Amino acid sequence: MTAGHVVSVETLMLRVGTDNRWSYRHAMTSPRAGETPDEAARRLSGVRGDDPGVVLHSTSWRYEPDGRVVLTYAVCPDPAPWLPAERVPALEIARGAAPATPSPERLALANVVAHAIRHLAFLADEDPVVARTLARHPRLGRALSGPPGGAAAPEPAATGA
Repeated sequence: MTAGHVVSVETLMLRVGTDNRWSYRHAMTSPRAGETPDEAARRLSGVRGDDPGVVLHSTSWRYEPDGRVVLTYAVCPDPAPWLPAERVPALEIARGAAPATPSPERLALANVVAHAIRHLAFLADEDPVVARTLARHPRLGRALSGPPGGAAAPEPAATGA
């Protein structure tokens, strides 16, 4: 990153309904002076660093045309499930047009959410700390492992969002 880039921290508080469909809450902030992005994500989501029942994990970053670099954090399960949330219409991953052009032409927030959910599914399989935490929430495990709406749901073949 070069001088002049501003870092924004985005949190996606994720939850699964009884129908195995994903919903999310979205919030964004900038780290305060002396605050790390991880600390900013915890502050924004209301998650304590020692909370054994919630995964807070950086899942992606993106460069915005205004010069900001946005670090995205997945927070799962949503620490405030009583608050209103947006339903994820489909777990569609945005893709670039070619192997050496990874940035998609268009990127919707739902694409970022889909990427975060797939990242969590990978971590649930590969990271024992994340796997133990998510195992406390059986509905999350089912949604991360397959359709309908789970991380293994079929993806469209087209590129872009």
